[in-house]
Amino acid sequence: MRTQLIESLENGALGLSSGLAYLSANGATTEEITALARPLAEAGAVYTTHMRSESQTILDAMHEAFEIGHLSKVPVIISHLKCAGIDNWGRSGEVLHALDAARHRQQIGCDCYPYAAGSSTLDLRQVDERVKITITWSMPHPESAGQLLKEIAEGWGISQLEAARQLQPAGAIYHSISEDDMRRILAHPATMIGSDGLPNDPRPHPRLWGTFPRVLGRYTREERLLTLPEAVHKMTAMPAQRFNLAGRGLIREGYCADLVLFDAAKISDTATFSDPVSPAEGIAAVWVNGVLAYSSRRATGERAGQFVARGKTTWIQ
Repeated sequence: MRTQLIESLENGALGLSSGLAYLSANGATTEEITALARPLAEAGAVYTTHMRSESQTILDAMHEAFEIGHLSKVPVIISHLKCAGIDNWGRSGEVLHALDAARHRQQIGCDCYPYAAGSSTLDLRQVDERVKITITWSMPHPESAGQLLKEIAEGWGISQLEAARQLQPAGAIYHSISEDDMRRILAHPATMIGSDGLPNDPRPHPRLWGTFPRVLGRYTREERLLTLPEAVHKMTAMPAQRFNLAGRGLIREGYCADLVLFDAAKISDTATFSDPVSPAEGIAAVWVNGVLAYSSRRATGERAGQFVARGKTTWIQ
């Protein structure tokens, strides 16, 4: 695996990403990940992680991520930081305290999406009858897409856990996050905005279409959780610099012209959990590398995107 990582880094990869919360990677030890991450420092790359836990043992998972970054001498980015599960609500304060304490010693960041619900594969470990769970797809029962797990279980006359087992493999949306926790993490100065969208999901989480306009409209203009410059910075310059995307993220001479023209007084998300595939309001045009890619609420057909290789490290803490 390290040979594959080195080859990828030599060809411009941004770094190493782990998904330790998933069964396919959960068996990997801290020592194994640390050994795998050794080539990152020399390449000026980063370590990102979907941590081993986002629920009761979240602080242990954070310390593991920080330790891997410390031993590997590389920046750490926690993917979509959250306090998942009803029993974990209200812990964002201590989670962010741990984040800040680590930021005094090393380069640490995170991203967050602006919804009190996450989406992934249907995981039996996350089935909690107190949590609303929406099925987004199911291979054995495709007719279940869009239905609540509770309603499916009641219709079949079985428990939600057994219904989930019969639906697998499947996808799900878990309404298992506190809005207050999400807002606190979203507003933190170390947090970037990320959609974590699943473009191939037949019935996606609305974050795929609504993340960035939702931040600009609801959480910036309406609720004033962020200022407009702060919100834009969390979407552009901060991620570009943390992921070493040279010539991106700023409007500056010599930089690539990746631009979005929007009306700050009107921009808003229209995607919902019941109707997730819906374009935002208030976006007039989008340019990719200086070429108009979106106008009049539709794609122009021009494809000016290009592979963006890792550049020089310019970390924003």
